[in-house]
Amino acid sequence: MDRQRISLLAHADHPIAAPLDDTSVHRLLARAVRRGDERVLDLGCGEAAWLLRTLGAHPDVTAEGVDISAPALERAQRLAEETGVADRLTLHRAQAGDFSAARPFDLVLSVGATHAFGGLLPTLRAAHRHLAPGGTVLVGDAYWRSEPSAAARELLGEYEDLPRTVAHVTAEGWTPVYAHLSTRHELDDYEWCWTGSLSRWALDHPADPDSGPALEAAARHRDEWLTAYRDSFGFLCLLLRRTAD
Repeated sequence: MDRQRISLLAHADHPIAAPLDDTSVHRLLARAVRRGDERVLDLGCGEAAWLLRTLGAHPDVTAEGVDISAPALERAQRLAEETGVADRLTLHRAQAGDFSAARPFDLVLSVGATHAFGGLLPTLRAAHRHLAPGGTVLVGDAYWRSEPSAAARELLGEYEDLPRTVAHVTAEGWTPVYAHLSTRHELDDYEWCWTGSLSRWALDHPADPDSGPALEAAARHRDEWLTAYRDSFGFLCLLLRRTAD
């Protein structure tokens, strides 16, 4: 089954493709959008949930989103038209790392999309290329809440604990001006939504050729989460300014 379709179906009930609830998203955006007329870029925007919320709250903000998933971008465009913000949103189907823009942005987001760049620090370097002087980056990535098992490392990769993660970021010339650590509830709710939405679609569409693979993908993901990484996986969102260039 196509991974882009899996992602779209799995996020049907949780359009923010990261373990954050609505209150946390609102708080982060309130800290990130200060003037209300910023140019905002989301690298790896998916269905542009972060951008749509920002545009809905700030009528003078303009935004651009970049993603490789045509279905996600189509949904984003449809939602932008339904909510009346399509005239202020530009979507690009491209590899996030290859995207270039004519002008810099006041706020650059990349939450839950660091895999597109090869990790957290390469993501920050990419964001920096698009950032206006004095601008802000909102980045979200995993970290280890506790010592991971070998199975967790094999599944998810080589993350660091929280102090080391932040130390790596500051060593690259960034200063955190705010942060959010996803709570146990946010982490669990995201996983139940991911596996549950995908399973519900499969059960509701038994004749679809992807129904069986979708159920298998949901069951595999649920088992990996519960048995391998639930106790050690954490998610961190950092609001960053440049310390020096």
